[in-house]
Amino acid sequence: MAARTALRRALRPLRSAIIPSEQQLHLARPFSTTLPSRAANPSSSSSSSSTPEYAIPNPARPTHFGFETVTEGEKRERVAGVFTSVAESYDRMNDLMSFGWHRIWKDHFVASLNPGFSPLTSDTDPRGPQHILDIAGGTGDIAFRMLHTAHVLNANPSVRVTMSDINRAMLTVGKQRSAELPASQQAALSFVEANAEDLTRTRPLHPYPSPAEPTTHDAHTHKPEQAFFDPATATGSIPDASVDLYTVAFGIRNFSNIPAALREAHRVLKPGGVFACLEFSKADKHPLFNSLYKEWSFRAIPLIGQLVAADRDSYQYLVESIERFPSQTEFRDMIVDAGFVVAGEGYEDLTGGVAAIHKGMKPRA
Repeated sequence: MAARTALRRALRPLRSAIIPSEQQLHLARPFSTTLPSRAANPSSSSSSSSTPEYAIPNPARPTHFGFETVTEGEKRERVAGVFTSVAESYDRMNDLMSFGWHRIWKDHFVASLNPGFSPLTSDTDPRGPQHILDIAGGTGDIAFRMLHTAHVLNANPSVRVTMSDINRAMLTVGKQRSAELPASQQAALSFVEANAEDLTRTRPLHPYPSPAEPTTHDAHTHKPEQAFFDPATATGSIPDASVDLYTVAFGIRNFSNIPAALREAHRVLKPGGVFACLEFSKADKHPLFNSLYKEWSFRAIPLIGQLVAADRDSYQYLVESIERFPSQTEFRDMIVDAGFVVAGEGYEDLTGGVAAIHKGMKPRA
């Protein structure tokens, strides 16, 4: 009992020093990831044919980068810097930060989607062709699981996956890792650079670094090659109603404008297509566990980043970005606002709410 009391006393000043109060977090709520009240702004309902102003990307609009207030444009560049820095150590760090639980969450996420098998299809064979778009696909953890489940477990080689990421360094690591896949799965996998907030402009992956192929901007200014996708170099797009399943895992909280990305997901999905997101969330329903989890996150994860990846700042941002991400119900409402329909609560908590799976379907009519 004495040890427990001493531990509480030791942690109390740490908690107040490194974790902002709920009131502070509320006052600093990001501008571009929250929705105006529908009662106050009826025109913003998903039935409206026009896109609400807050869902239109604006490089000058204030948003958040961790606990800092920045513009959407600045956040895009700073997030690119974070993931370029951690690309090579990203998978190892995920294991250390979550004690390997991220693998269990990802396995469950993919199993719940069961790619390659569509029991609700109008075709006689539920194992028809499918196009899966994995946004913020990074190092390939979700895409590779999707292909294995579809091709091997469901014996459906007609499933293809497009891995997309705004960060060329992360996508390059995924491309390198894909060389270990069976040839048939490699043939069903493609890589594109894109900003999830505007999928009308994409290009095939140009591995990073590639000094021989600088971006249009860099070629004129002689600046170092940028690691994130430059829309000026776009050569293609993802068409309307061309995707059966849109997935994003541990990526959407880093977007500069989440409502814009959700509307792009709605645009590219076919009627009846599914939006599925796995993301860190809130464990507020379990106060004691939540307190311990936050102590671990804010105290240990940046330290591990410093020791293992020599990059404390990037992992400090990742912890802060989790804290700033909307709650389960708030994010569900954002999905509905983008035009999707959800079943039940619209989300499934994992490990007490540390992570959550959100799903929405694009209406058939």
